[in-house]
This record gives sequence, C-alpha cells and structure tokens, in this order.
Amino acid sequence: MSRDTPGEGPLTYRDFASMPVDTLKGVGSRKLSGLSDAGIDSLLDVLTHYPRRYVDRSREVRIAELAEGEEALVIARVTGVSARRTRNRRTMVTADLEDRSGRLRCTFFNQPWRERQLDPEVLRGEVAVFGKVELYRGTRQMTNPVVDLVGDRTGRIVAIYPQSAKAGLSSWDLSSWVAQVLRRSEKRGLAEPLPEWLLEDLGMCSRGVALEGIHAPGTMSEMVAARKRLAFDELLRIQVSLVRSKRELEAGAKGIAHTVEGDSQRPGGMVGEFIGRLPYALTGAQRRAIEELLADMASPVPMHRLLQGDVGAGKTVVAVAVLLAAVQGGHQGALMAPTEVLAEQHANAVAEMLEGMDRSDEASLFGTRQVGVASLTNRTSAARRREVLAGLGDGSVDIVVGTHALIQESVSFHSLGVAVVDEQHRFGVEQRAALRSANHDGTLPDLMVMTATPIPRTAAMTVYGDLDVTVLDELPAGRRPITTTIAHSDEEVASTWDLVRSEVAAGRRAYVVCPLIEESERVEASAAEETYTELATGELAGLDVGLLHGRVTGDERQRVMDAFRRGDLQVLVATTVVEVGVDVPEATVMVVLDADRFGIAQLHQLRGRVGRGEHASHCVLVARGVLSSDAEARLRALEATRDGFELAEVDLELRGSGTVMGERQKGRSDLKLASLARDRDLVALARETAFELVDGPGGLDRFPLLVDEVDLLIAEEDEEFLTKG
Repeated sequence: MSRDTPGEGPLTYRDFASMPVDTLKGVGSRKLSGLSDAGIDSLLDVLTHYPRRYVDRSREVRIAELAEGEEALVIARVTGVSARRTRNRRTMVTADLEDRSGRLRCTFFNQPWRERQLDPEVLRGEVAVFGKVELYRGTRQMTNPVVDLVGDRTGRIVAIYPQSAKAGLSSWDLSSWVAQVLRRSEKRGLAEPLPEWLLEDLGMCSRGVALEGIHAPGTMSEMVAARKRLAFDELLRIQVSLVRSKRELEAGAKGIAHTVEGDSQRPGGMVGEFIGRLPYALTGAQRRAIEELLADMASPVPMHRLLQGDVGAGKTVVAVAVLLAAVQGGHQGALMAPTEVLAEQHANAVAEMLEGMDRSDEASLFGTRQVGVASLTNRTSAARRREVLAGLGDGSVDIVVGTHALIQESVSFHSLGVAVVDEQHRFGVEQRAALRSANHDGTLPDLMVMTATPIPRTAAMTVYGDLDVTVLDELPAGRRPITTTIAHSDEEVASTWDLVRSEVAAGRRAYVVCPLIEESERVEASAAEETYTELATGELAGLDVGLLHGRVTGDERQRVMDAFRRGDLQVLVATTVVEVGVDVPEATVMVVLDADRFGIAQLHQLRGRVGRGEHASHCVLVARGVLSSDAEARLRALEATRDGFELAEVDLELRGSGTVMGERQKGRSDLKLASLARDRDLVALARETAFELVDGPGGLDRFPLLVDEVDLLIAEEDEEFLTKG
C-alpha cells in the first residue's frame, strides 16, 4: 500500500477514512459513480458496509427440497431468461434457474431490467434468490423474489451485501473490495481503540478479528461474535459522546442551587403545602419522581432531566411541584407546550391547582402574596401581553405557561429558575435551548423535559442519553378501563355509531378523529370537514356535533372546546389537535377513522383522551380495506394492551431504530449494525462502559484512539443535536 496508507503503525478508522475508494483495484469511473450513489466514498465506508445476510453453503437448501408455501433462499445458476408483454401491457421477465437437484422458475413483473441482469451470457457465476415457493404444473416457482448476484463464491459461509442493480454494484463486487482492503491491511494490522483489560471484561473479540469475522466468517458463531463487537462499538461511540458532553456541561455550567425545605422524601415549604392540598394521594411513582427532581434542584449543577410517563400518569402534578420549588427560593418557573390548546389547558390546570396558595413577598403589606400564574401565547391580547411581560421582568409573575411565544426576544425573566418543556419532541432543538439560556446573568435554569409518549429504555439511553431519566410507571388509583376494538367490516362500523349514540344518550361525549382536514386526491383518507358533514346529517343526525382542526382560528377553537367541555356539543369531529392535553372527563368514546394510517404512539395518545372520568370508556379503531402486515400488527398491539411502555417496544420492533440523529440526513453516526430494539443489553452495556471510561482516573485521555473515532464519526452538529435537548 502506498498513497492510500498514510502514517505508520496499525491502521485506524481515520486512516481508512482518508483513503478514497478509487485506490482499490476494479473501481473504474462507472463503479466509482455507483459507489458514490450508495454513500461509499472511502475505504472506511467499504469496511463498514456490512453484509445484510449470510448463506451457510454447508446447509444449503436444494431446489428439489423446496416445499410449496415456504419462504426459502436458493443459490443456483441461470440457464435462460426471456421477456414479454402481458395483455395489460405489463413487462414480464421469466428466468429459469437450476442446481444439481432440480429446476426453479422465477417470474418478475414490471422489472424489465431483470432481463439484462439475469442474462446467462452476462452473469458471472450464480445468483441467490429469496421468495415464497409456489407449484405450477409440477414446476417450482417464485414471483418477484429478492435477487442477489453472488458470482463464483465457494466458501462455507457466503456473505451477501446490500447491492444496487441501478448503481451497477453486485454482492461479489462489494465482497471482493472488502477482501482487498483487509488483505492490504495485513502488514500494518488494524488499530484497537479499546484496552485489552476492557475487552476481557466484556468478553469481546478484537477489532481486527471482528472485521474479518463480519465479512468472511468461517462459522456462523464467528459472525455472531463479530457483530456483537462492532454493534457495541457503534453504541459506545454515541454513549461516549453523550456522557462526555454531559460531564462538560456539569463542569462548566453555572446553575442555581434551589432551596428545598424539609427533605426530598418529605418536602416542606410550598411544595409540601401543595402536595398536602391535593384532594388525592400521590402515586408511589409521583413521589419518587418529585424526590429525584428536588434532589437535582438542590444541587448547583443545572438539572437536565427527562420525565416520561404514560398517558394519565400524573406528569402535570409533578411539573407543578418542580415549578413551586423554584418559586419558593425567589425564582420563576416556565412551562412551554407545543400547541395553544395544550398551553391553555396547562395554564388553566396550574391556576386551578394553585388557587389560594401564597408565597412570601417582603414588598407586600402582609409579607405574602398569591402565587402569580400567567399564560402567554400568540392569542394573548396586546394589553395582556404587556402586563405579562412586565410581570416576568419584575418577578411578580412567578409561573408562566405558554407556547414558543415564551422564547421571543421581547420576553425577559427576572430570574428563571426552572424550565419545563412538555411534549418536548414537538419542539426544535434551538427552541428548547433558547428557553434554557433565558437568564441575563449567565445562570442556567434547571431543565425538565416531559413526554407522554413512552420511550423504550434503549432509545431513551441513546437519543436522550445526556439526560437523567425519571419514569412515571404507575397510574393513579381509580382510573377506569378503556376497551379497545378494531372495526373493519360495515357491520362493525355501524355498531361503532350505535355505541356513540348510546353513550351520548347516557349523558357522555365522544371524539371522532380523522387524519386529514380536507379530502385529498392523493390520499384516500377521511377528512374532518367531509366527515363532520356526513355524520351530522347521517349516522349521528340529531346529535350536537362540533368540528375542530388546525385551520380553525384560535377564538373559534376555544369556543368549540369550551362547548364540548360544557356538554353543549356531544360529539367532536377533529384532527389530531386533540392528541395531547385535552381533558374532558365526560368523554368516554374515541373513534379513530383510518386508524391504520396512524402510528402506535399517536393512537395511544388519542386513546388517552378518554378514560379520564368515572365511567368505563371505549376506543374504536376503524380500518377498512386490506391492511399491511405492519398496520395489522400495530392495531392488534393496541387492542391487546394499554401499557404505553410495552407499546413503545412493539413500535420500535416494527419501525426499526431509524437514524439516531433524528430527521436529519443519514450520516456516519447512524447505526449500521446495532439495533435499539434487538440489542437492548448492548445499549445498557455501552452506557455503563461510557461512564466507566469518562469518569475513571485520567478520563478519556487514556483512550486517544477511541476519542479520535468519536470525533471522526460523530460530527459536531450531531453532538449538538443529541445534547442541546
């Protein structure tokens, strides 16, 4: 190796990242373009372009052994290929495959390029096809199978890579390039970023053994061990980045040490008074959460905590306790919500909970005054807005509840002690960061972000790894059950409207939620306006039906919600503006139309709008037509359980981990091997290891190669995305 192997000593990931892929033999201009389209530009990209599956040729399935109805992977030679047009002008390509035991016919519809791809005159060696086996006139067949070109691979274990016929990349191309990189690295060897003592403790193989074992395993057990090590590396890099940032923030930030009266287990002062005034007892989970949060707030290190709890777990009460802990020490609290509906709901709830509560005030004649609660949204009148801004500036407004209006330049706090962000995933990173930098003296307010969307433990440790996590895993006593059913047939849908009528006749209320506001030619889904008209004049004629969606003006939206709360409206047809925060105890029916178009988390949130009063409630998921297997699995999961954390795990299994860095474009730091759903134990192990390495004697300075990999593979903007939280 010459120009493509800079430096001396074992080769690091940074070395490989600096070597362009065109230094490999066999990469001409056409292949180079295809590799670039696939995101493979350096030798590091080649090494980390992992096989998507393996074929164990010692246990290979022969064509003659294929049973009708089973899914199977077969390796065989193409003996002939032909193409023709069907009567409806679709292209049909037929390929005949043979091994020593028999013959298999593969048929491809609307894939005309398969004729050239599978031309025996062009092919080098064999192909692997995966699909469902059918029998037609005694011949085994597959329709539209997955095809991998594997060439003349003869090893026991054949690695099959993600490939692209469009980009002109085959599995054997990728395999040969990986083998070339590994072969040319043998002289210098591969650098090991982790110390030997740690690998022994973890029971893991070295980096060099892992890369050899993932690409060219001698046995499947070698591949499993290799995958474990490389998946762990991916997770460890993210966790080291998070833990390092967390420790740097704690070391350099100037926080507020709040006065916590009594002790965290038996809080006194305003927090204790507030808890004592509640007409119900806190759950054990709420008490534990308040204990953790008050302990954080007593420290001069700024709190950075995620509070997650299932729908109805009582997060608002915990949030008010946190806000009061700031107020009793002479500071202010802010609660930011993503929508005006939710902000107004929170403002009303907080004002009601704190009605009649006083705080000390030396400027007052009596030495006390009532806790000042205000709201601030874009709907706040100009005159009231001036009053609220003045109160925030002089400290007479103790707690403010609002939307993103709280972070506008005109808003200035006297001393913001704690910021609570509700449904934090619906805010941008910059919006949350702005609220946290509100104090002019440079002190950082404590931050608590809340979500009613349960997050799988592995995802919480990864995506929110720089936050301490508090979980409300207990529902208040007396919550009535919600029966969830799926309505698929016309009879089941008709029964749904009968249910709505019977509940309304008993003095209760119902929601009907649709995915769109207006009809769309592109998406065949129920639109709120269309559904409102149909129901008000059809199945629910005679009932008082209202309409609510995002295009309804603020004043009209408030009027509709107030009417629904009072009972002047019996049925509310709405879009997902009612997903969070709307609390009407008399509502006992939630009907979700086109439920298969919603995700698990959103359906669980919508279901949580009912079951808040003394009566048993119902959630009906209407899903007509043919459902995809994923949609069917989502709806069945919701039918089977109300446990949001269990549903979150199901959701992660169905959707996969996705990009760790959120909605941005895919990058080097995304998980290629590790799965937040499948590798739960590895996520926990990586987090534990990251703390051990960062907090140990000498810190990360002892592991320069690991630090270099983190800096190389997790870009600055990714680190900011993960830590601005």
